[in-house]
Amino acid sequence: MTIDATDRKILAALQADATLSLADLGKQVGLSATPCWRRVQRLEQEGYVRRRVALLDRAKLNVDVTVFVAVRTSKHSAEWLEEFRRVVADIPEVVDLYRLSGEIDYLLRVVIPDIKAYDAFYRKLIERIELQDVSSMFAMEEMKSTTEVPLSYVKTQSS
Repeated sequence: MTIDATDRKILAALQADATLSLADLGKQVGLSATPCWRRVQRLEQEGYVRRRVALLDRAKLNVDVTVFVAVRTSKHSAEWLEEFRRVVADIPEVVDLYRLSGEIDYLLRVVIPDIKAYDAFYRKLIERIELQDVSSMFAMEEMKSTTEVPLSYVKTQSS
């Protein structure tokens, strides 16, 4: 499916506030509620909108420490990778997991309340799967964090 400029406006508005009413969303993009709803449904069905979520305040929830955990492994089999994915998926402190090229094999973003909680996380991780090296970097300041993806690269058809 090709999306047009109106679809892109809908995506931008939903990224900023997924709780918008259809009437408000329609006003922002220049559509009445029914055609706007049809477009939103189509964007969801086509997978452009994977899900709608609430962004929580990590500080109020006592998980305001961010740690980037760089993992190296000497095992590179499909079986090990699936086991690693399963192990990491079962640890709620891990909010992002990336497989990388280069010196580091995997990068995890972990949110925790403090060093003691990080130590518990670390122990849980290393007891569940064999790793060659684990290096942790504590974020001193969150300078930018967003869930909004840039939409300027979306190829659109003329409206």
